[in-house]
Amino acid sequence: MRAPIGTFEDAAPAAERLDLLPAPVVEALTAGWGEFTAEQLVHVDSDPAVADTAVFAEHHGVELLDTSANCVVVAGKRGQDVTLAACVVLSRTRVDVNGAVRKHLGARKASFAPMDTAVGESGMEYGGITPIGLPAAWPLLLDPAVVDEEWVLIGSGSRRGKLIVPGKALAALPGAVVVEGLGV
Repeated sequence: MRAPIGTFEDAAPAAERLDLLPAPVVEALTAGWGEFTAEQLVHVDSDPAVADTAVFAEHHGVELLDTSANCVVVAGKRGQDVTLAACVVLSRTRVDVNGAVRKHLGARKASFAPMDTAVGESGMEYGGITPIGLPAAWPLLLDPAVVDEEWVLIGSGSRRGKLIVPGKALAALPGAVVVEGLGV
């Protein structure tokens, strides 16, 4: 199979690679959402040592920086209450944690969630967290630029491999909200 973006030697429908993905991602892909199924999404196998976006693009083509998105977990706090949320922005931008995220969550303070929290609560590997299969209670905030991409390269839940999905598939995920100004 040829991936819709990038030049990858090992690409296949995500449905054929469920054995390489963590349980929460497999559950979400198996269930599907809206019109999207695991057969429509692409998994590209890759070396976990090159999982970080900049290194991955350096290894697989710098043009991927224009169509790659990062998913980061943030913690919004108001008093004793903590809300975990996932934010997805194009890799050439950063998440406006103290502006758009804090405001959307109604938090007094927002910051990146500690690694142990992000990994433990998501069931995914740090550096590979994906918006597909996150806990249902988490708000999923998407920058409009991500949704506007025809195809987006995102984490697979594991440092090994990536998923290539239509931007509109991310907007169709349960709990997804498009937030203007999320990526700056």
